[in-house]
Amino acid sequence: MHTVEIEYECGCFKKSEYSAKKEFDTQQDAYNYANILVEFMAEDFCTKHHFFVQKIDNDDFVIRVVDNPNAGSSCGTGSSSGSCGTSCGC
Repeated sequence: MHTVEIEYECGCFKKSEYSAKKEFDTQQDAYNYANILVEFMAEDFCTKHHFFVQKIDNDDFVIRVVDNPNAGSSCGTGSSSGSCGTSCGC
């Protein structure tokens, strides 16, 4: 079995329909899912974080989460209200 696991569950992830860990029969299926999930997260979540896939030692995959340096203090929208207009709770 091959797994795809999220490194850190940000607010957007916690409110999403996605699972923090998912198993697959083949490495290719896990790889495909991880890359599609990262693309969906980049499109659907606020811009406070960047997401990328990394293969780890046992041929599983982890979705890394890093702060977006261009996001500013309010999710990168330039809003001074502290809310980015999404349901992420930021």
